[in-house]
This record gives sequence, C-alpha cells and structure tokens, in this order.
Amino acid sequence: MNNVNLGELIAFILYFLIVLGMGVYFFIRGRKDTGEKSYFLGGRKMGGVVAALSAGASDMSAWVLMGLPGSIYLAGVGQIWISVGLLIGTILAWIFVAPKLRRYSMLADDSITIPQYLTRRFKSSSSVLQVVCAVIFIIVFCVYGASSINACGSLLNSLFGLDPRIGMMIATLIIIAYVFLGGFNAVCWTDFFQGMLMLAALLATPIVAVFMLKAGGPVAAGTIPENYYNVLSSGKFDWDSISNILTGLGWGLGYFGMPHIIVRYISIRSEKEMKKSRWIGILWTTLILVMASVVGIVGRKYLGDSMVDNKALVFVQMARTVFPIFLGGVIISAIIAASMSTADSQLLASSSAFASDVYKTTVNKKASDKNVMWVGRIVVIAVSVLALGIAVLGTGDSPIVPAFSTIMSLVSAAWGAFGAAFGPIILLSLYWRRLNYKGAVAGIVTGFAVDILWMIFLNLEYYDMKSVVLNTKLYEIIPGFVAGLIAAVAVSLCTKEPGKDVTDLFDRFKRTKSLEESDLSE
Repeated sequence: MNNVNLGELIAFILYFLIVLGMGVYFFIRGRKDTGEKSYFLGGRKMGGVVAALSAGASDMSAWVLMGLPGSIYLAGVGQIWISVGLLIGTILAWIFVAPKLRRYSMLADDSITIPQYLTRRFKSSSSVLQVVCAVIFIIVFCVYGASSINACGSLLNSLFGLDPRIGMMIATLIIIAYVFLGGFNAVCWTDFFQGMLMLAALLATPIVAVFMLKAGGPVAAGTIPENYYNVLSSGKFDWDSISNILTGLGWGLGYFGMPHIIVRYISIRSEKEMKKSRWIGILWTTLILVMASVVGIVGRKYLGDSMVDNKALVFVQMARTVFPIFLGGVIISAIIAASMSTADSQLLASSSAFASDVYKTTVNKKASDKNVMWVGRIVVIAVSVLALGIAVLGTGDSPIVPAFSTIMSLVSAAWGAFGAAFGPIILLSLYWRRLNYKGAVAGIVTGFAVDILWMIFLNLEYYDMKSVVLNTKLYEIIPGFVAGLIAAVAVSLCTKEPGKDVTDLFDRFKRTKSLEESDLSE
C-alpha cells in the first residue's frame, strides 16, 4: 500500500489547496471585523445548513471512517452500539439543548463561549469556573487533537509511504494555517465542505462494493467469526454483552457537554435557521453512522481477512479498489476531512476558552478585541504543538505511551472527559432553577476527576495501561457523568440558593420561546 499513486497525490494536493484557500478567503474578508465575537463565533451569523454540517463534521472525526468501521469489520455487529448511542445522543441534543442553549447564552450577556455562558448565567464576578473550564479544555483538546493528527499521519504513511511523524507535522501545519487565518467562519465553512465530502464517500463506497460483489467480483478469502452478526458481542446475555451495550449507549452522553459541538448551537443566526439546522444535523448524523457501520460489515465480505492487522484502513482499502485512481483519491480525502474538521474546531474552542475566559478575565482585563484574538491565535499554535507531541508519543511499533497509540483510544479518552465534566452541568443549567455557581464548579471538577480515575484504574477496554487494577469493561463517561450530576445537585442543595438576579434570568429564559439578535437591544 506504500506505492505512491500520482492520481491520489493530485487529489490530496487539490483538497489541501481548497482548505487553505478558505482560510485565506475568510482572513481577507474579515480584516475589518476584528471583534472576538466574530473570530470565535462568526458573529452569530451562521446559516442553518452550514451550522448543522459543521457541528456534525466537528463531531465525526477520523474514528467514524477508520475506528468504527474497523471495529465492526473485526469484531462484528456487536460493535454497532456506539452508533446507536451517538444517534440517540445527537437527536436529544439538537431537540433539548440546542435551541435553549442559544437563547440562554444570548440572555446571559451575549456569551460567546461555554465557560462565559456558565459564569454569566450565575451573574458571578468570580473567574474560578472560567479558569477551571479553560484548563480542562486545553488538556482534553490536546488529547482530542492528537487523535486527528494521528489519523492524518497513519493515512499519509499508508498511502504514500511517508513517515507518519512527517505526515502528522504536515497536517498540523495546514490545520493551524486556516484556523489562524480565518477563525470561526473558516472552520465552519471548511467543516461544511468536509461534511459533504464525508457523506458522499460513505454513501458511495459500500454501495459500489456491493454491486461489484453481486456482479461476480472476486470474494476475498476469509472466515466470518462466530457471532459476527449478533448484536450481543459475546453471543449471549452476559456482562461482556451488557457492558458493551452500556458503553455504546454511554457515548451518547457526550453530546450534552462537547464544547466544540455545542458552540455551533449558539452561533446560529435565528430561530428559523435553528429549526432547519436541527433536522439537517440529525439526518446527516444518521446517514454517517449507518453508512460507517455498513462499511465495516461490507468490508468483511469484500476484503475477507486481509485487513485484520490493519483494521483502521478498511475504508481506505475499499475506496482504493472500487473507484478509479483519481476518484479514489478524492474519496480517501474524506478521511483527512474527518480528521481536520474535528481538529480545527477543537483548536478554536481551546483558544477561545483561554483568550476570552482566562486572559481577558484574569491576566489583562483591559485587553482589546484585537489583543484577545492574537492571544487566541498563539494558543492555537501551542495546543497544536502539544497535540502533535501526544500523537508522536503513540506512534511506531513500540510507542512510548501505548494508551496514545490508536485513534479510538485517544477519541474515547477525550470524549469521555468532556461528556462527564460538562454534560451534567449544561443540562442542569437549562432545566434546573436551583443550580448555583458552587454546584456547577463541583459538578465539572467531580465529573472530570471520576472519569479520569475510572479510565486509569478501572477500564482496559480501549487503553493499554499497567495501572488498571480492575477491568470493568464499562466506559468511564458513565460513572463520570453520574458522579458529576450527583455532585452538582448535592453541593447546590447544601449551599446558598442562587440570588434573585440569577433566578429572574432563569425565569425570563423559561418565558422566552423565541429570541433574535435584535431583541437584545430592546
């Protein structure tokens, strides 16, 4: 697979030029608009279609084209529960979180980041919550970004024989370039383009492969494992199957607290666009998850046992064999799209968290919008370098840190940490009047801590850690989410009730069924 193919190389170069071109375009277009609201949130002017596909593409990183199909290809239909959990989660988030969070963030002094929203919701002058959020953001986004960079390095190595570390560096530089230049607008529009490409790739590849098989194409040698088509991973209703189902469904909890996804909700320009966004987002995610699962199942029949040792490249190999050279290169670019569409969103979210929520509130309270933007750009570079370092540590036949060696382990760790830390608090902030500032801080810290400790000591499902003392086979987001929820409720009930200004804001939010930008000036 390491022979350089000119057609694929041309397709990749064209793809990268388009992505960089978007960054340059939005840099030139936005030179006169130097506000942080514009750079970090697109001025709340995102259309419904762009916002929906951007939210989806920033969510579905390379794991949906490499990790998920590879797991189903190798282990069977029992791995499909992750798709089920994510589908349920995204539907619930679009219906019960997206419209409410958009309205509440506008009422809460027009908040443009999640830490800002949580702080202003409680009318607090303390910066503790913002600093805690920013620290968690940067730590977790470094790990999350590493998964995308890892995927790019692996792919470029498989296709062109390029050293994976060199491939990671190239991808990192490209991502930095267009986020640095264009900000939120560039990220959303590149995500929109990448989301369309991902969907086209997943729809076309397995369908063409099935037609080739039905037309009498060669069937690869291999055997279908026992219980391959059984939704119970072990073939019976035991703890292995139960924990697999719970873990898969648990992934859906992540949608309530994923900063780079839910910030798309508050960027949508109107209630009308929000309704459009909701249905487009749900439909896009449904198609992506269904077809990614189909790729794994069809891949087992089409490729046989040939990819058992390289399961993450099932989609890549199918695309290279069922399509003409150049078109195959375009299809494969969808994986780079998936990687970059998540990495760019993560970089922007982490930079906005530090620049707006730490630098401007604690370091330089008189900072101008221009200064905040440049601090954000510096953070983009810093987080990118750290993410690259984490990816490199997990690269090679004998990785320095085995837990960083696979795309799935990196994504799983980051997804769990964010979902456990912020998911319970976002939900409570929208639905519980009694939640107070101390409860929110306690919930975030507890959820994050329990998730990390469970991952290190009680879960060996995705991680190769010597520290594991008991393999529960249960995804850490579940105990982390529950612990964060309990801590937030308990601390809120044991401490002083929110002030009248906080409850009045909540009551106003509950009464508000529709809100536009123009209403804020009234």
